[in-house]
Order: sequence, then C-alpha cells, then structure tokens
Amino acid sequence: MANEPTINVGDKERLVSLAGGGALVAAGLMRRGASGALMAFVGGTLMYRGATGHCTVCALMDKGTRPAGKGELSRDVPGHGGILVEKTITIDKSPEELYAFWRKLENLPRIMDHLESVVETDATHSNWIAKAPAGTTVSWSAEIIRDEPNHYIAWRSQEGADVPNSGSVRFNADGDRGTLVRVIFEYKPPAGALGAVVAKLFGEEPNQQVESDLQRFKQFMETGEGATTDG
Repeated sequence: MANEPTINVGDKERLVSLAGGGALVAAGLMRRGASGALMAFVGGTLMYRGATGHCTVCALMDKGTRPAGKGELSRDVPGHGGILVEKTITIDKSPEELYAFWRKLENLPRIMDHLESVVETDATHSNWIAKAPAGTTVSWSAEIIRDEPNHYIAWRSQEGADVPNSGSVRFNADGDRGTLVRVIFEYKPPAGALGAVVAKLFGEEPNQQVESDLQRFKQFMETGEGATTDG
C-alpha cells in the first residue's frame, strides 16, 4: 500500500487553501480558454493541499526559502526566508515627517488597503490583521527590532504568524525633491509557493500591494488626501 502524504501544512494554511482553491475552481469553470483552465487547475491543487495537508511544492522547496543571489536585500531584511519585494518612491516631505507617520504603526491601515487593523501593545510590539484571498483574513504579532529615528525602521513577525514576514523602511533625504523612501518586504504566503500564484490571480500579490501602498502614502503625505479611513 502506498504511503500516505506527509502533512506539512498548518491548519490555518489548509483552510485558506480550501477557500481559495474552491473560489478558483468556480471562477475557472466560468471562464473559457487557457486562463480558465489554469485557474481551475491551480484551484484543484490548492483544494487537494487543504484536504490532505500536504504540499508537494513545499516539500520540494523545504517550505520555501528566499532565492539565492539577493545580496544586499537579503542582508537588509532579517527575515524568515521567503519572497522578497523591494520598492522605492520619492515623497515631497522631510524624512522626519514621513518617519513620524510610519513609526505610529496604527497609522498604516490609513494608507494600506490590505490591512484591517494594527494595534500597538507596547513601544516595539504590535498585532496585525490583514485581508487574504477569498474573503479570509490572516493575523500576526510583530516586533520592531531596529529603530533609527527619522531614518530607518525594521520589523519581524513573531512565532506563530499566519504569514511569517519581515521588512524595513528607509527615509533618505533627496535634496530638493524631498525624501527617498525604500521599502523591503519579505514574506511566506499562507498557501506556500502556490499562494503567490493564487494571490496574483486575485489581484492581491504583495509586489502590487507595496507599490500601491507607497503611492497612497505619497498622496496622503503630500496632499492630505487618499487615506482609507478617517484620521
């Protein structure tokens, strides 16, 4: 008798896989052509992953590690080993103003649509809830592990996070243009390596999210408009 697949997916990831997989299968069956077939295939794969608790891709990739050759980016983010995103933008405000807004973490849902809430529990710890594909949510606790006032903030999620992640944001004066803001974000998607494919199909891929978030940050800081909730 063949060996049963090894369970290498957590309960929360299995629920996300089942929900996202079912939604993708339904959407794929309604869409004709190659894109519909791809969505249905990925959805079926995710449903299998959720039902069995086994991810072949994760097993092959040892739960996914950050690609080699990232050099400076890998050293800059004290992370968990995952997918790296880097974005920069110039904002016509001083580093001091931008740092002060970002350092008050409870401000971030005002500029980040995918965040439902951030609650600071002390000077360096906070609890986060974010939207996920198929109407689900994910949550984690995070710790600020490096803080250089008016210049640099680095954070890392703590053990038990639904989405292990880490990142940093730098604020460098850019002459008369204002401040160059550089965000580096590393994450492991809830559904492992296939989660990046699913999120992209739903229009929620973090590379897109970070770029949109920075555009809203720029608009809000320069004009006072564009916040997602009342300030």
